[in-house]
Amino acid sequence: MGIGKTGRRAAIGTVVALALALPALSAAPAKAADWRAWNIHVEDYPVSHGMEAFMKDVTEKTDGRLTGKIFHAGVLGSQPDAIEQVRLGAIDFGVFSLGPMGQAVPETNVVSLPFIFKSIDQMYRLMDGEAGEAIGAGLEKKGIVALGWYDAGARSFYNSKKPINAPADVEGMKVRVMNNDLFVGMIESLGGNATPMAFAEVYQSLKTGVVDGAENNPPSYESTNHFEVAKFYSISEHLIIPECLCMSKKTWDGLSAEDQAVVKAAGKASADLQRKLWQEREAKSMEAVLAGGTQVNKIADKAPFQNAMSAVYDSFLEKNPDLTDLVNLIRNAE
Repeated sequence: MGIGKTGRRAAIGTVVALALALPALSAAPAKAADWRAWNIHVEDYPVSHGMEAFMKDVTEKTDGRLTGKIFHAGVLGSQPDAIEQVRLGAIDFGVFSLGPMGQAVPETNVVSLPFIFKSIDQMYRLMDGEAGEAIGAGLEKKGIVALGWYDAGARSFYNSKKPINAPADVEGMKVRVMNNDLFVGMIESLGGNATPMAFAEVYQSLKTGVVDGAENNPPSYESTNHFEVAKFYSISEHLIIPECLCMSKKTWDGLSAEDQAVVKAAGKASADLQRKLWQEREAKSMEAVLAGGTQVNKIADKAPFQNAMSAVYDSFLEKNPDLTDLVNLIRNAE
């Protein structure tokens, strides 16, 4: 069936209208990136504020071309699942503890060696320098780009039985640890019984006696109400494990060099902010647990604990000889 004059005129009009519209369409800005971000913590937490500041900074510096939404409180899944989604590009960025990442990225395990850092300030210097670069290179091999190193404080022991002042005080104690062979070895070297367990299960396990104790930083001890069921907090500072503001390499590789520079600078600025907020939160948490009746003691002599870790280091270096230089870099730093 042919097209009449009226039909031809309508068709020509449509073509002309499209042709006139093409310059306007080509001049329209590209669709803004809508990133998805994972966070295990609640919204009112130093990590969360650091992530929000990062995203706001990136959006402002790119005139709204790069935008995103941060999903707090673990709503996008567990940390292992989220790490895999970041590697695949299904999640664009997140903040992850380097502790549980050790199973997949050996370099991150180095900072999980007990007592490897001497202080928080030393950790900052090393992670912002050569040690952080080496660990970042290991992450990138696995499809993850490190943008900044967040503070997760120093982890210490807490339990429902007694103060810990010497390794003998840990003997026979059932202690919850993160799922990492290094942490299991740490407790076993002190004569305790290590119990890997999901963090969400710890409160009830302490309350019912499934475990006697656990180890964590003051804000985690306080915000989860663990201090209600484990009244003895012994400051050992045996682990100082930073967290990584990490981006999917697939997302990173899709950015221009200019936008990569913006994202990197925003990552560093957010880390500086998070560290400041963390220190403030840590002080408030210690005040809260003391007010709640926690008995806090500082371990005066850490040497017996540190000496007990020799087997943990020997085993780690035997399995990871290529990481000897990185271990020595951190251990020998002032």
